[in-house]
Amino acid sequence: MTRKTAGLASDLYDYMVRTTVRDDDILRRLREETVQTGWGMMQVAPDQGQFMALLTRLIGARNALEVGVFTGYSSLCVARALGEGGSLVALDVSEEWTAIARRYWAEAGVAERIDLRLAPAAESLDGLVAEGRAGSFDIAFIDADKENYDTYYERALVLVRQGGLILIDNVLWGGAVIDDSDQSADTCAIRAINEKVGADERVDMAMVPTGDGLTIARKR
Repeated sequence: MTRKTAGLASDLYDYMVRTTVRDDDILRRLREETVQTGWGMMQVAPDQGQFMALLTRLIGARNALEVGVFTGYSSLCVARALGEGGSLVALDVSEEWTAIARRYWAEAGVAERIDLRLAPAAESLDGLVAEGRAGSFDIAFIDADKENYDTYYERALVLVRQGGLILIDNVLWGGAVIDDSDQSADTCAIRAINEKVGADERVDMAMVPTGDGLTIARKR
């Protein structure tokens, strides 16, 4: 299993996965199919998916939001963890990638819990606000185009309830955040959101070095 946790030695990561990750055939096959596409690096690691599912259960979440679906691994983990009658609104622009997600959601028996909306995420988020969904989500996960992270974070703050969680992925960005020579738009956007959330008095937060770095922000 490819090491995904930033700064953790491969043998120690393998030990962690071997002793704690509760894997199953559906999750395993979804990971393998995603790797075969050549874009496996975009997929959430199994330990991070399990961690997100635990957070979902810890807060008793019933309504979840995901910005950026890809092949559906994180949404599968979260949808399984939602309380009875729970639902997940999943936002993406790719019919190709989410077609893979749909197959595995159906096989796992959670397809009916997931409302997939294919459109630019900012438009979909504004649409949710217009529908009166402000303050209605228990947990949101942001893992889409990095240049728009600030927009997604601000919309999530509107849509998530007080005491709800906003999870932001890729906040360590493969170590590029501390490479001053990297001034690419994506890297600069990640640095900006990290500094913003770190100083944001609207949330309680912590950055966790799981996967490529995960910020957990609790709306005050």
